[in-house]
Amino acid sequence: MDINHSSLPPIQAPWMETTLQNTEFLEQIFGIVEGPFHLLEPESFAHNLTEFENILQKHQVSGHVFYAKKANKAAIWLKVAALFNGFADVASIAEFAHALACGIKGTHIGVSGAAKSNDLLQLACQHNALVAIDALDELQRALETADVTQPLRILLRVLPPEFPDSRFGLNPADLQIALQKCVENSHLITMEGFSFHLDGYDVLPCAKLGFQLIEQCLEARKMGLAAHSISIGGGFACAYTTKEHWDNFQKNLNPAQFHGGKTFTKFYPYHQAPTGAVMLDAILQSKKGEQNFAQALNQADITLLMEPGRALLNGAGLSVFPVQGFKQNDAHGIITVAGLSMSLSEQWKASEFLPDPYLVQRGKEREQQPILACIGGSSCMEYDMLSWRKISFPARPRYGDLIIYPNTAGYQMDKNESTFHQLPLPPKVIVWLNENGLDWSMDQ
Repeated sequence: MDINHSSLPPIQAPWMETTLQNTEFLEQIFGIVEGPFHLLEPESFAHNLTEFENILQKHQVSGHVFYAKKANKAAIWLKVAALFNGFADVASIAEFAHALACGIKGTHIGVSGAAKSNDLLQLACQHNALVAIDALDELQRALETADVTQPLRILLRVLPPEFPDSRFGLNPADLQIALQKCVENSHLITMEGFSFHLDGYDVLPCAKLGFQLIEQCLEARKMGLAAHSISIGGGFACAYTTKEHWDNFQKNLNPAQFHGGKTFTKFYPYHQAPTGAVMLDAILQSKKGEQNFAQALNQADITLLMEPGRALLNGAGLSVFPVQGFKQNDAHGIITVAGLSMSLSEQWKASEFLPDPYLVQRGKEREQQPILACIGGSSCMEYDMLSWRKISFPARPRYGDLIIYPNTAGYQMDKNESTFHQLPLPPKVIVWLNENGLDWSMDQ
């Protein structure tokens, strides 16, 4: 399709192309599910994880990649990580238990997020997990939870200087108090280092704060603390479309492109560079003086931790919605699909998931006359819109057709899903390629 104001063709993994071309395969799943469903492809996740680990090996940096479980609730990602003797980042008792059930070792679980409950702290202590402490009162409760026979492993999460209004992290004054408490209670906790998470996808701020925390680790060691690790959190960029298409979209952005003249304050940056493991490579190559970040980590004998979610899931999922109706409205049409826009979470953050969806035409042949249409969910709410944007489709959609949204595994599928109207949640279906073509099973 030529570049125009309404086109944002997605970057597709090969398995996506194969799946979209196999209408019979999609119809087979739809015949069982009889509603919307999500497709998950574990090989893409394994590939992304391996790419991150390869970058660490390239720089001879000791490090661990924690899958940020909040990005997608499916079990398959944890099971794949476990096959690699991998790690997972969780923020609740349910997530912790799920990670254990899928084969992640307790020592390979990181507990982050907002203030943790006493029960979660106790669970982490029992399984020797690593807890990112966010506040002084949380540290105090952690001390009360810990046991001299099983000291609690912790990181101290710092408030990034570039984001002083963040509600997460210890400010400089509280950080010093926390360090002193760690010294005084070294029989109850093991302070393994520091963590942070930046709001954004930039290389240099991440490397800059990483360098600062190396110095913090060295100072903490002088106080008698272990301080051998730094977690740089997540925020690894992804590219959903090409730079050319993304730049063109932004240049021509106009409310007339959206149903009802809808406007948005911001969008996720659907093209970025560098992305994923390449971004990690750029962080490790970032310099302070004559030394890059990787060299500084190695010189200080510090283990690098990270918590990617979206970047590990990039290219690993599709979301499929059956068409329930279509009508013409002025110059554009309105498609209604089975399911809710909460299965595309960007819509419920006052934003829009922009990569172009596909129309799989089922049934009798029809006239191929391109048409612009927005896409709504099946609830009674005006704002239940999967796509406010008027998207070009090759023909008028019909009842029973399938609308397929690309690359939805990272944060889109289940972050905000709801059983509103008592509609069932779309099931997750694992898909893989074998010698006989495509096969599938339900996520357990």
